[in-house]
Amino acid sequence: MKSISKLLLATLCLSGATAFAAAKPNVIFILADDLGAHDVGCFGSTFYETPNIDRLATRGAKLTQAYAASPLCSPTRSSIQTGQYPARTGITAPVCHLKEVRLQKGLEPGQRNMRVLNAASLTRMKTEYFTLAETFHEAGYATAHFGKWHLGHNLDKADRYEPKDQGFDSDFPHTPAAAGPGGGYLAPWKFITSPALAAQPGEHIEDRMSAEAAKFIAAHKDRPFYLNYCAFSVHGPWNARKDYIEHFQSKVDLKNPQHNPLYAAMVRSLDDGVGRLLAAVDAAGIASNTIIVFFSDNGGYAYLPKATDPEGFANEPATSNLPFRSGKASLYEGGTREPCVVVWPDKIQPGTVNESLFQSVDFYPTLLAMCGLKPHADVKLDGFDQTGMLLGQGDTRDRVFCHFPHGGANSAEHMPGFKPGTYVRRGDWKLIRFFADNDHGSDRLELYNLRDDIGELNNVAAANPELVTELNALITDFLRDTEAVIPIRNPAYKPVAAAAPADPLQGVKPHACKAVVKDGILTITGTNGVPFLGMGAGDNHGPVTVRFRARCAGGGEGKVEWLITGKEKAAGKASSAPFTLTGGDWQEYTVHLPAKEPVAIVRLYPPAQKQPVEIDWLEIQGGKKPQRRDF
Repeated sequence: MKSISKLLLATLCLSGATAFAAAKPNVIFILADDLGAHDVGCFGSTFYETPNIDRLATRGAKLTQAYAASPLCSPTRSSIQTGQYPARTGITAPVCHLKEVRLQKGLEPGQRNMRVLNAASLTRMKTEYFTLAETFHEAGYATAHFGKWHLGHNLDKADRYEPKDQGFDSDFPHTPAAAGPGGGYLAPWKFITSPALAAQPGEHIEDRMSAEAAKFIAAHKDRPFYLNYCAFSVHGPWNARKDYIEHFQSKVDLKNPQHNPLYAAMVRSLDDGVGRLLAAVDAAGIASNTIIVFFSDNGGYAYLPKATDPEGFANEPATSNLPFRSGKASLYEGGTREPCVVVWPDKIQPGTVNESLFQSVDFYPTLLAMCGLKPHADVKLDGFDQTGMLLGQGDTRDRVFCHFPHGGANSAEHMPGFKPGTYVRRGDWKLIRFFADNDHGSDRLELYNLRDDIGELNNVAAANPELVTELNALITDFLRDTEAVIPIRNPAYKPVAAAAPADPLQGVKPHACKAVVKDGILTITGTNGVPFLGMGAGDNHGPVTVRFRARCAGGGEGKVEWLITGKEKAAGKASSAPFTLTGGDWQEYTVHLPAKEPVAIVRLYPPAQKQPVEIDWLEIQGGKKPQRRDF
């Protein structure tokens, strides 16, 4: 009789567990690091190979207007776990790996040569927040964090800033103090120290991490779980599997703005990890009850790597976010527009493309609602429940905000939009307020119509004063509501006068044009014939890349010629590569010269017109010492 009762009890418990699992969907949240808006095939890349992410997109919806709350990682990560804007939490920069525990908002003290005093970001996510993970844990979910955290680490026993302190049952491979995979992606891993992780030499961290996550999925298939998979890819340092690099070297097309084989190899390893998670879900038989999200914390690194990479691709930007402007750390679209996929079985029609606005603060209330859960009544949320939007019932939000009180003029020369500021996007209109950026210390405003100008090239603020006033008031209200730290002009600012070069043109020889350098800008005006700028190429062997930042009201067709050493140079014969100068505001241009021998001379032909062409800087890359002329 007792054995029958035990059998009945076991059956009831099993059926109850199964019913509970069926009622509570599993959640897998995949967050890439520094992945650009067009760095996967289903979002437009024709060079990178992402079959698994593409396959994931066929199961649910692609969100084409999804925004990170910040153009840098830690602030966006905090927005996902708290549902609050970084302006409110005070985590506005990726500094949570620092030893200093800073929990109060304020301004950096600054130095005399700094024009603007930036915000001093918090270095830990405060424990007072009831995180998304804690909410799932409270609801009976098994919770696990895999990969990068970068929201705080513990220095003594009283600290509670790591994943296990913030709602996760487990944390693998436990690197809360790591800002990235320091030392590289391939084992032995220098950034995993507590404890060290044994591995085969050359093993990729995404392979290992996704394999461990797959084990978690298999072990928890009979109860609801929340799996946070925060990939280290594709953050620097720039290294990858050599066989992958070789594969992409064979398919490089220099006409494609995305053509860095090293970065492509890094993207492929990210995709491998996603593939293992999907395979584990399918093998466990839980695909029909598993919500999967794929997102990135900020825009792609569309600049030259900060240091020479060991693979030899330091003279190529990591990726391109075109047609979006700029990338990581920028307030332009390339900094915060992200690839986003949401899979919600039996709810979202597979293969859907959704153009509604979405922001990372929305994940907290949306994921809970998708699972039939509610946030605590006393939890302050900036995000919206977007389940109605995902189900095709109309837009939930009509605007997004981003407050990024960091950056500076020097960095912004190479990373456009990397200045302290705030933007609001409402409908097609986007207004950016750059703090204290005018010469006299007032805020500078830029207005763009993203429907007509997705590249943010034409600032139309002067032509729309009433709209600027209206949108700027929204920014002011947002800053007030979130108690944001607002950068100010440095009262002690004293610019360091730069010594004028002996030759303002820095070796550039003008032909059939006037060339004048004033206030750091080289202005070229054609006189007669075909105007061009000639310059020595220095220690640059083929192939060579010419990059420059220019603007011209009318625009037009131009070209870059090159002469190699030897007979071709003596005979005056030249090869050329074309470019198109876009009319309007400043734009960066990259022209690839497929020279196979050492290049002796480079000639830059702007559009043949008497209308002035302005050049901010010019680079020639291809040798051990790339040449840069900052006029």
